[in-house]
Amino acid sequence: MSKELSVPLAPIASPAAAAANASPWLRTTGIVLGGSALAAVCAHVSLPFYFTPVPLSLAPFAVLLLGLLLSPRMAAATFGAYLAEGALGLPVFAPTALASSGLAHLLGPTGGYLLAYPLAAALISFLWRRSGRGFSAALLSAAAGNLTVLGCGALWLAVLTHASAQSILTLAVLPFLPGDALKIAGAAALAARFQRLRPHNP
Repeated sequence: MSKELSVPLAPIASPAAAAANASPWLRTTGIVLGGSALAAVCAHVSLPFYFTPVPLSLAPFAVLLLGLLLSPRMAAATFGAYLAEGALGLPVFAPTALASSGLAHLLGPTGGYLLAYPLAAALISFLWRRSGRGFSAALLSAAAGNLTVLGCGALWLAVLTHASAQSILTLAVLPFLPGDALKIAGAAALAARFQRLRPHNP
C-alpha cells in the first residue's frame, strides 16, 4: 500500500523542488540583468571631450556602486553580462564618434576601460567585504577599483596610439580625475548608507 501511495506523490513533490531550485537562479539572473541595465543607463549619461577619444560618462559610477553592493562573483558576472550585451550589438556603451558598434567599442580607444569593469567591480567588492564597511573603507575600495579602470584604459590606449606616457596621462587619466573623485565619494556614501540600514548584511 505504501508503494502505491508514493507513486502519485512524486509528481507533486518534483515541481515544488524544481521551483525551490530555480528561485536562487532567477534572483541571480534578475540582479545581473538589473545591474547591467543600470550600467547601460549610466553609460549614456556622457560628455565628449574634444581633445581625447574617451568620453566622460557615469558608467564607472555604476562599477563603483555595484562593486560595493554585490558580492565579488555577482559584481564580475554583472559586468561580464554588460560586456556581452554590448558585444552583441545592444546600445549599452557610451556613444562615441569613433565607434558605431559594440565590438568597435571593445576594440577601440575605450576598450581598456570597458574590459576592466568586471575586474574592478570584483576587486572593489573583495576589498569592501574584508573591511569594517564604513565610509572610509568604501572610499578606499572604490578608489582602488577606479584606479584599476583608469590604469587598464590608459594601458590599452597606449598600445593603440603608441603615444608617450605624458600624452597618455593627458588623454586617458588626468581629465577624468575630478569627476571620478565625485563618483567615488557618491558611491561610497550610498554603500555606507545601505550598510547602516542593513547592519547584519553578510
